[in-house]
Amino acid sequence: MLEPLAHIGRDPRSGGYLRDAWSDADMELRGWFAGEAARRGLDLREDRNGNLWAWWGDPSRRPGVVTGSHLDSVRQGGAYDGPLGVVSAFAALDLLRERQVSPGRPLGIACFTDEEGARFGMPCMGSRLLTGALTPERALALTDDEGDTLADVMARAGRKPEAVGHDPETLATVGTFVELHVEQGRGLVHEDRPVGVASAIWPHGRWRFDFHGRADHAGTTRLADRDDPMLPFARLVLAAREAAGRHGVVATVGKTRVSPGNANAIPGLVSAWLDARGPAEPAVRALVEELTAAAGAGVREESWTPEVGFETTLRDRVARVAGGDTPAPILPTGAGHDAGILATAGIPSTMLFVRNPTGVSHSPEEHADQADCHAGVVALADVLEDLCR
Repeated sequence: MLEPLAHIGRDPRSGGYLRDAWSDADMELRGWFAGEAARRGLDLREDRNGNLWAWWGDPSRRPGVVTGSHLDSVRQGGAYDGPLGVVSAFAALDLLRERQVSPGRPLGIACFTDEEGARFGMPCMGSRLLTGALTPERALALTDDEGDTLADVMARAGRKPEAVGHDPETLATVGTFVELHVEQGRGLVHEDRPVGVASAIWPHGRWRFDFHGRADHAGTTRLADRDDPMLPFARLVLAAREAAGRHGVVATVGKTRVSPGNANAIPGLVSAWLDARGPAEPAVRALVEELTAAAGAGVREESWTPEVGFETTLRDRVARVAGGDTPAPILPTGAGHDAGILATAGIPSTMLFVRNPTGVSHSPEEHADQADCHAGVVALADVLEDLCR
């Protein structure tokens, strides 16, 4: 089932994927989702924020059990982050029908829009808007690298930007949410198990640092006369790595924008995005405060997600069902997910992880063995059958 998606948005040179929200690739993926829903006779809906929902049963009568993930990717990302959860959702539904299961609750498959935040810099955009964690005013004003706002892009895609925002009607249809995802680490490799369950998502955020200087000629300007913003930017990169070790967190400057960007010119502006995460919020905040104080730059928090601890009764129930003879291992993650946004909004949520033999993610090297993917589908089907009783 992953095969029809393999070519969509793929860079033939690197093998990585370029699937920005509302891009041509994203629209093709949405079409694939609609086709899979239609082949199964599911009721397909798109909410006001662009999230897709395919229902087996009527969720207006009783809140349902929903599974799924996302189809967009980070730039040059892998084939499994997001799509594995959506494909496994359809496969698990097929398996339940083969078992002749008649769910006692509606069963939904969700595809959240712009989970990665690659285009507009805001992760989990669709679920944040859905739950009211992100205001429409802020979301619609976000711009991509071309200067187009989210409002512009949605309008060109035939959607109504004025309709985005908190959607309690759609939220009311979700009684429980289960997200399957490839593991973004090697926890299950160490446990020697194909499937695990999430305990918590680390607190994490993104901050933009703007270093202002003076654009000038790279060959004719004396060193003493230069105001080069590349120098404090370089110090930030090194300081982030050093401070992360002291605070017991992780921090990365993974995106930069240099203006005007000429090889023979001193830049006038360097913008850098810091990603920082850790097991405890005070440590992450302390790192950012330390870097902000030393940077001499304008700093803006672009996103923040507090720690999400998944509800233990549901978590333990899912671990028992998904693990077969022995409960599935329970492990935390430093990666953000739509399940975390829904959990913060009060919706009972849980996550299944499928083993990643290398632990590499957000890269073309991301991988999951077919046997482990199949084990994930069986575990997901077992969990859905249990929750739909």
